[in-house]
Amino acid sequence: MGERWYTESVIYCLDVETFQDSNGDGIGDFQGLIGRLDYLTRLGVNCLWLSPIHPTPGKDDGYDVTDFYNVDPRLGTLGDFAELLHQAANRGIKIIIDLVVNHTSDEHPWFQSAISSPDSPYRDWFVWADKEPSDRHQGMVFPGEQAETWTYNRKARAWYYHRFYNFQPDLNFTNPQVRAEIKKIMAFWLQLGVAGFRMDAVPFIIELTEPGNPNSPMDFDFLSELRAHVQWRRGDSMLLAEANVEPEKLPEYFGDSGGSGNRIHMLFDFMLNVRLVLALARQNPEPVIEWLRTTPKLPAGGHWATFLRNHDEIDLSRLTAEQRDDVFAEFGPDPDMKLYERGIRRRLAPMLGGDRTRIELAYSLQFTMRGTPVLRYGEEIGMGEDLSQQGRYAIRTPMQWSFDNNGGFSAAEPIRPVISKGEYAYQKVNVTAQRHDDKSLLAWFERMIRTLRESPEVGNGTCTAVDQPLPPGVLAHRADGPTGSMLFLHNLGTDDVVADLSSLAADTNHPNDVFADKEYPEVGDFSALTLGPYGYRWIRLKRENV
Repeated sequence: MGERWYTESVIYCLDVETFQDSNGDGIGDFQGLIGRLDYLTRLGVNCLWLSPIHPTPGKDDGYDVTDFYNVDPRLGTLGDFAELLHQAANRGIKIIIDLVVNHTSDEHPWFQSAISSPDSPYRDWFVWADKEPSDRHQGMVFPGEQAETWTYNRKARAWYYHRFYNFQPDLNFTNPQVRAEIKKIMAFWLQLGVAGFRMDAVPFIIELTEPGNPNSPMDFDFLSELRAHVQWRRGDSMLLAEANVEPEKLPEYFGDSGGSGNRIHMLFDFMLNVRLVLALARQNPEPVIEWLRTTPKLPAGGHWATFLRNHDEIDLSRLTAEQRDDVFAEFGPDPDMKLYERGIRRRLAPMLGGDRTRIELAYSLQFTMRGTPVLRYGEEIGMGEDLSQQGRYAIRTPMQWSFDNNGGFSAAEPIRPVISKGEYAYQKVNVTAQRHDDKSLLAWFERMIRTLRESPEVGNGTCTAVDQPLPPGVLAHRADGPTGSMLFLHNLGTDDVVADLSSLAADTNHPNDVFADKEYPEVGDFSALTLGPYGYRWIRLKRENV
């Protein structure tokens, strides 16, 4: 991979505790993950994003941290983690970890010291108010589960701020000591060998909270400080940020007003995510076309991370009420499929009714968009969700490896139930079964990722919608870069269609299909490009010798 390796990657996100148990205690661990690295290599993954790995009381699935300089002992030791980094590097796989520093656990020694006395050296590491703030009941991240963002602590005799749950007090980023500590934490893990960080809740890290002010100022310069710090510690390190904000604010996360890309390397493209889901629900590509045309211009080095499913709900809050209703009707019609009044807590395969052709279409769409694709563990075999689990745990069930007990995840009672009933039970959906079927979804993902690797213009080139008359439901877009040009066709509808793109034929050189849902007639002069229902075609227009 090149210097900007993140533009050439396929990122696979997983939670160590639900991936593979190696010692029979029912909890996934680092040694178990090491044992599955060859599987990930064969899949085509070259970057792993690990959900929180730090010690935690476990009230929010690891996002409540009690020690930023260690690993959860249930997962193994720091030595085990170092060995994971080594073994992954041997296979050409980089590892990034979750950086959850907007808040700590209320059991963290810093907070326990802070509430013990107004004179505690850690008192000002958190955000306090002597009187009940007027915005106490505003800004909740989890509607329905969270009633306030300020909570009174009797021991401290003051109100403390928590953008998330009340057991996750926010750190005070106006305090230089806190900012220095965050840099120290990042330097520690970079020194150990991680390649970067997926930064959780970045808008709240740069929010300089003021009691009673629901629109507190934002310090984007802190992102520039973090970028400079990590680049000095490890030149090829990468910051991937979670910032689900308004489109006009996105460029500020990448760089300053002068156009320098001196902040975050890569942002999750939440706007594309909801438009992909809306397009699939309506069988109409217009939402995607609109976003491709209106996406803010990024500074040099800035990059998008695309995704269909991740560890959270699909957040539809940036759609209109009518658009949300259409998506809910198609993909989340039942009340228990919805979450926080804004999202869907399902995996993609059951959302699409288990329709293999639609699943392929959806992931072909994602993987051909500009940016770096992020794939959630288990999506490559079409895992389902367990709606009997609370909240987002529905989509955080253990990986299904085989027909063995608990899907081969663990010989003991697993930390979370493995799906064992219905169409998505491990007896029907698992890696072993699909490994023996060259037409399986797993085999399809392997072929798609190999083809993507041979098409570097997808990640590094421009991505534009082809502005030509097309049949209803058809999206045509192209990727152009120094290595050549690719054309992508996707039929979101249920009818056979024929597209005339003969205007593109002149600027081609031996065009040919390199990946498709089935065998299609030769490309010819582009005047009769056929697509089946939910069909897709990746067409190499030309290749440059560079």
